[in-house]
Amino acid sequence: MKNRELLTKISTITREIETKFPEVYEHLDEIPQTIPSKENPEVEKQDLENYLDSLQTILDKAKKNQK
Repeated sequence: MKNRELLTKISTITREIETKFPEVYEHLDEIPQTIPSKENPEVEKQDLENYLDSLQTILDKAKKNQK
């Protein structure tokens, strides 16, 4: 998957969390993967894939807890 596709999926999941689970969305900025460890970091494909996976896990758990 290309970086652009990964970013599109990340945006889609983030919007879904924001609209359907605002209480979860409030804490997304606290996820360690979003905090750069160095100045002017370059984002690599693996970083995007890992972040996408973590967002998907958060969304899945939120959906499961909603039932």
